[in-house]
Amino acid sequence: MKEQILDRFLRYVKTYTPSDENGTGTPSTRYQFDLADMLAGEMTQIGVSDAYVDRNCYVYGNIPATEGYENVPAIAFIAHLDTVSDFCDKPAVPVIHENYDGEDIYLPAGDRTIRTSDFPHLKEMKGRTLITTDGTTVLGADDKAGIAEIMTMADEIIKSGMPHGKICLAFTPDEEIGSGAHLLDLERLGADFGFTADGDIEGGIEYETFNAAAARVTVTGVNVHPGSAKDIMVNAGLIACEFAGMLPEKEQPRNTSGYEGFFHLTGMSGEVAKAELTYIIRDHDRGKFEERKAKLFEVAEALNRKYGAGTVKVDEKDSYYNMSEILKDRMDIVETALQAVKMEGMEPRVNPVRGGTDGSALSFRGLPCPNLATGGEGYHGPYEHISLEGMELSTKVMINIIKLYADGR
Repeated sequence: MKEQILDRFLRYVKTYTPSDENGTGTPSTRYQFDLADMLAGEMTQIGVSDAYVDRNCYVYGNIPATEGYENVPAIAFIAHLDTVSDFCDKPAVPVIHENYDGEDIYLPAGDRTIRTSDFPHLKEMKGRTLITTDGTTVLGADDKAGIAEIMTMADEIIKSGMPHGKICLAFTPDEEIGSGAHLLDLERLGADFGFTADGDIEGGIEYETFNAAAARVTVTGVNVHPGSAKDIMVNAGLIACEFAGMLPEKEQPRNTSGYEGFFHLTGMSGEVAKAELTYIIRDHDRGKFEERKAKLFEVAEALNRKYGAGTVKVDEKDSYYNMSEILKDRMDIVETALQAVKMEGMEPRVNPVRGGTDGSALSFRGLPCPNLATGGEGYHGPYEHISLEGMELSTKVMINIIKLYADGR
C-alpha cells in the first residue's frame, strides 16, 4: 500500500493546480483540469466505471455496493484538487527524506529549515519517510495527500473484494478560495453522508470549524497640496491605519488559539485619496461571529462621524459556517470515525478546526461531512511536510470506516 500511496502522491504534487481568488468562474484556474482529468483516467483504470469530470472541474465516481449490502449507507470521500496560490508560482519539487532522523530539516533550494522547535511533532516522526519540497514552493499535501489516500483506498477496496456499501468519490476545485463545495452535484454524488480528507496529523477527526466571513474596507479621502491642506485634506491612508488600530489588538491570529476567534488583516493598499483594507473574520461561536462583523461597521460609523459621512465603507460577505451546528445531530458518524482510528492503534485527535473545509458548506447543504486527517503539517507554506506512514494510516482509517458500516448492516 505504501508504494501505491507514494507513487500517486508524488505524481499529484508535481501537477500544478493553484486556485486564484481573483479568478472568474469555476474553476478559478484551468490548471485544475489537468489533475481532474488525470484522476478520472486513473479511476477508470482501477475499476470505477462511471468516472466523470464535469464542466466546472468536479470529479465524480462510484463503487457500487457489494451484492447484499445495498442497504448499507452510501459514504462519500471527498478531497480538493487545488492548492493555495502562495508559494506556488511553479510546480512543486518533492524531496524524500528516508529514515528521517528527527532533527531539523534543511530544504536544499530555498535556504529554509523546518525546525523541530517550530514543529515539535517532528520528533515523533523519527524513522519515518518524510516528504517536503526543496523549499521554494508549497508541497501541495493540502490536499493531494487526501486525493492519494482516497484513490488508494478505492483501489484496495476493489482489488480485495471486501464487502461494502456504496462508496462515492468526489474531487472538488477551488476549496482554498472558499467555493469548492458550492457546485458539487449532491444528486450525482449519491451519498447519505461523507468525509472530507483534508486534515493534519494522522488520527485527527474534526467536526467543528470556524464561522467565516471576508470584509473589504474602503476609505475615500480628499487630496490637496499639503502646503494648503489645513482643514481640507482627508488622508485615506492614515484613516485606514486608524481603522485597523480600533480593532481589538489581542484578537489577531498570532494571539489566539483553540476556540478563540480573530480579525485578520490580509491586505492593505492606499494613498491620500483612497485606501483599502481586506480582512477575514473567524469565530467558532455564531453569536460572537456576528458581534465581530458588527464591530467592523461600528468602527466605520465612528470614523464617518469624525471625518464625514461616506469616508469609510465596509463590504462583508459570509464564507462558511461551523459545521458542528449540523453534525451535533449526527455524532454517530463522528463516533464511527473515532472507532476507525482506534482500530489502527491510534488515540484519536479531536480538535476544533481553526479554518474550514468543504465539509462546512456540504454539511449545510444537507450532506453531513466531518473531516479526516491526512498525515501532514505546516500547510500553506514552504515548510509543509508529510510522512508516508501517516498517509498509510489515514488510508487505513477510511477502509476501517467502510468496514464498520458494512459489518453493521
